[in-house]
Amino acid sequence: MTLTQKEMSLLKDLKDQEQLCIDKYTKHAACAKDPQLKNLFTDLAQHENNHLNGLCQLETGTVPQTQGGSQTLPTFTAFHTSETPDKKEDCYLCTDVLSGEKEVSKLYDTCIFEFTDENARNYLNSIQKQEQTHGKMIYDYMSANNMY
Repeated sequence: MTLTQKEMSLLKDLKDQEQLCIDKYTKHAACAKDPQLKNLFTDLAQHENNHLNGLCQLETGTVPQTQGGSQTLPTFTAFHTSETPDKKEDCYLCTDVLSGEKEVSKLYDTCIFEFTDENARNYLNSIQKQEQTHGKMIYDYMSANNMY
């Protein structure tokens, strides 16, 4: 598959966003107070790294295999039972990455419409669905801890 200049530009934007997600999840995992949240952020950083690797492969003209199945949503128990500085910090971290997931999902939406190759569009769509699942996981954590 040969990519257009516009597709190459969009891929660069996607790669930049995925790298930002990786960096944020990695840094936020180190700052999170709740062990569940540390684990969630660490897990999500790995998923974002997989996305980045797939985009790099797509950049070479090869459409990666779409990963089948859906991610299992974790169940969270309340760690923060009262308003504390730790809860406020964890809430801030969650709000930050949730806004990032919303933005990257919008960018994938644009790219899905702009790519000419159907297999590439399907691949990008599969990543977008994973990004939406990441947002749901963060929301579920926030909801369990009365942050949302």
